[in-house]
Amino acid sequence: MKKWLFIILLTGAFVGLSFTNRKVAFFRVPEGWPAPTYNFNNNKLTREGVLLGRALFYDPILSADSTISCASCHLQYTAFTHVDHNLSHGIYGRIGTRNSPVLSNLAWSRLLMWDGAVNHLDVQPLAPIANKDEMDFSLDSSLIRLRRSALYPSLFRQAFGDTSITGERFLKSLSMFMLTIVSSNSRYDQVMRHEKGVEFSQQEQNGLRLFRQHCESCHKEPLFTTGGFANNGLPVDTLLRDHGRMRVTGKRSDSLHFKIPSLRNIEFSFPYMHDGRFDRLQQVIEHYTSGIRNSVVLSPELREPIVLSANEKVDMIAFLLTLTDKGFLYDTSFSYPRFLFMRQTKE
Repeated sequence: MKKWLFIILLTGAFVGLSFTNRKVAFFRVPEGWPAPTYNFNNNKLTREGVLLGRALFYDPILSADSTISCASCHLQYTAFTHVDHNLSHGIYGRIGTRNSPVLSNLAWSRLLMWDGAVNHLDVQPLAPIANKDEMDFSLDSSLIRLRRSALYPSLFRQAFGDTSITGERFLKSLSMFMLTIVSSNSRYDQVMRHEKGVEFSQQEQNGLRLFRQHCESCHKEPLFTTGGFANNGLPVDTLLRDHGRMRVTGKRSDSLHFKIPSLRNIEFSFPYMHDGRFDRLQQVIEHYTSGIRNSVVLSPELREPIVLSANEKVDMIAFLLTLTDKGFLYDTSFSYPRFLFMRQTKE
């Protein structure tokens, strides 16, 4: 049975409403999925709030030189990450230290970033905004720009009832939009729901069997991640010397532990790993079968060798491709809100 989480019980039209007429926004928990970990009681979704967050997500106004937006590193067509370089790029051509994480199904994510340094979605945008290699700006400066813009006072009024642009409203509206970025309709999902006429090929079915045998402990269905952290046997990058979660906790046992990414839409979310060192899925499979570096901090799940034949590696990749959700990649409700920015230009 499908579960529906209704956030508020207000009705009204989508755009141009007063505060008392804001339209209900709802969050659907896909069939068979666990309950979200995000507390919606503290940030009640509305359609106007989501629209505001969507505008902010795509607007480079939040960066020091007004050239970099959230979407610059989180492109919808590539599963809300970037694919043209290994490490994220920011203003003035500055290069970051990590590959941009995929943004999807964030209502089920307690700790964010590759090292879990951010513990709540509502404050996550502060990290890239303040990072000198990304947006190199500040919350206060961002709010000043938004207050002076022709577009945002009206959008804040529609979302919150008046034109007051505060840090809390700014951050919560971004969360509203990001929470709607849910991927749950891949062919894998359709097979799991026993939809008529949809089934795995023999190769994909064997790939699923192998996946459940060797990968399920970390990439747990249906989210294809546990949300935890693991040392997956990658040698430390000799240039960046990034030791992952240990930088946050200070524990040697967390050395080279990085957040376990979801494998949903992995066909489009290359390059892979926290530093983007692998460009192809074949390289990822080869790492897990023959490239793992043993150490005292290696995650226990990887201490036993993973042995796959050449055909089994192909079968595994065939299954991973069933996790592609093309409806998600091309859903216009997640895309650049051209109609809003065109209105701003006219004004």
